[in-house]
Amino acid sequence: MYQARRRPLAELTAELAAAAQGKIKADTVLTGGKVVNVFTAEIMTADVAIRSGRIVLVGQADHTIGPKTTVIDAGGYYLVPGLVDGHIHVESSMVSVTQFARAVVPSGTTTIFMDPHEIANVLGMKGIKLMVEEGQNLPLKVFSTMPSCVPAAPGFEDAGAVIGPKEVAEAMTWDGIIGLGEMMNFPGVLNGDPNVHDELKATLEAGKVITGHYSIPETEVGLQAYAAAGIASCHEGTRAEDALARLRLGMYAKLREGSAWHDVKATVKSITEHNIDARRAMLVTDDTHPNTLLTVGHLNHVVRRAIEEGVNPVQAIQMATLNAAECFGVSHDLGSIAPGRCADILLVRDLAQFEPEKVMVDGEIVAEQGQLLVDLPPYPYPKWVQDSVHIKNNLAESDFLIPAPETSGPVTVRVIEIIEAKVGTLSRTAQVKAREGNLYADPDQDLAKVASIERHGGAGTMGLGYVQGFGFESGAVASTVGHDSHNLLVVGTNEADMAVAGNALVACGGGMAAVKNGTVLALLPLPIAGLMSPEPVEKVDQQVRALEAAFKELGCKLISPFMTMALLPLAVLPELRITNRGLVDTVNFRLVDTVLTPTK
Repeated sequence: MYQARRRPLAELTAELAAAAQGKIKADTVLTGGKVVNVFTAEIMTADVAIRSGRIVLVGQADHTIGPKTTVIDAGGYYLVPGLVDGHIHVESSMVSVTQFARAVVPSGTTTIFMDPHEIANVLGMKGIKLMVEEGQNLPLKVFSTMPSCVPAAPGFEDAGAVIGPKEVAEAMTWDGIIGLGEMMNFPGVLNGDPNVHDELKATLEAGKVITGHYSIPETEVGLQAYAAAGIASCHEGTRAEDALARLRLGMYAKLREGSAWHDVKATVKSITEHNIDARRAMLVTDDTHPNTLLTVGHLNHVVRRAIEEGVNPVQAIQMATLNAAECFGVSHDLGSIAPGRCADILLVRDLAQFEPEKVMVDGEIVAEQGQLLVDLPPYPYPKWVQDSVHIKNNLAESDFLIPAPETSGPVTVRVIEIIEAKVGTLSRTAQVKAREGNLYADPDQDLAKVASIERHGGAGTMGLGYVQGFGFESGAVASTVGHDSHNLLVVGTNEADMAVAGNALVACGGGMAAVKNGTVLALLPLPIAGLMSPEPVEKVDQQVRALEAAFKELGCKLISPFMTMALLPLAVLPELRITNRGLVDTVNFRLVDTVLTPTK
């Protein structure tokens, strides 16, 4: 069973200095490898000597080898620092931190900076503590930021918890908390919201990093004000000019490539077309699904994508290692192959293909040829975590009816139009006909109904509206993954199937479901807060693929429909969203009616 043996540098200074001189011998020496030096952006042939899980020497290491030293021939390999993901929501992988580690360590990710604001919105501080604790004894180094926006849009939605300056200040004293999670409430930053700025203050006073989320294209004044408030990074840029503006302001621009959001092709042009220094650019994943992890990999895939788009391989490696470590102030421990650093090293044959053959963590080979070599300790979540879906009453068809205004003609309604593989939506209108005093979905126009239902044991309120772009021809789907408050989200072509889908998730403690003609076609149970499964990632992937097949049977042809659906309630992104309180115009930040003035 794997047991993390890492020790802080402060405890090892004399030992490491002695080992570098050969006064005491190294535990392990890698010989003859081509070291990727992320400080100088060069490749150099050198040995790497390791003692107590840390690197002591990079160069000629014969004098560090003793009779008990393990010598590994690294000839033919590039030695690359372990990859560091500077922004990730583990919950989006639909598996626990332990299972996430099982999936990503073999592909070369050895450190993550997670933002557990999904579980925070459901279970509050207790949920955050569980995920932080779970990450402490894994071959994956797990740092956590403290969620900053719970709920993400106060006044527009209801979450399972409320986190404010007091909670942020407390969390800054916890082991494992590295900074403040993405500050999505950028209007609050710009408009001087006292609670928002008190959270920033608590983080800065603790000497920790504030991560950002500035999701509008304006960069001349607003972004500068945002940066002036001490926010160090942002992953929400989707254009080259977005990333370039952040870099020019001294922010870290996080270039995102996840399961649904494929931003690298555009954002990396900030570097390739402007010939600028990329030392404040970072490659991140943000959200990845099980199939992505098992088929294309994790951060190694993002490195490949950057290289495919014209980034020099060594520069791409910098963007996935040292840059992230420096952003979070841990480059003395991580992000490079250099004396004093943790011996997190990848052995790679081809930098452009970037498929690690061996993965070393703290001086131990823990994965080889894509397979984890160590057993991970189980982390049993308490039973109360599995009781997070609280709907006042069983859902019925009538709950999803939208009353029609008195009119003889078609009715104009607001519509959320989704854009495949993009986080944004468009605010549109459509005309629907009234029947027996109510408004219904219209598959012929690709118009489905969408409902967001409060599921945390509160008021039980429901927002109802229309969404376009899924292509559903029949049935309904439901999910308790609905960023960021994670209320019960239902999308469907008819009210009866919407009720069945929603009730199926109440019964199993949360997850995702697809229903047709009253029959559940596929069910993905996510009992940990309605967000994650404790099962192995391979099993969850099978369940996800069955769900994808069910979505297709209902007519959906989107490549990543789950992530697209999950963002429908995210009331901090443009242009139109739905929460348990109703439709939210996220350009003007106001609640709006679904039904507009009847057409004459």
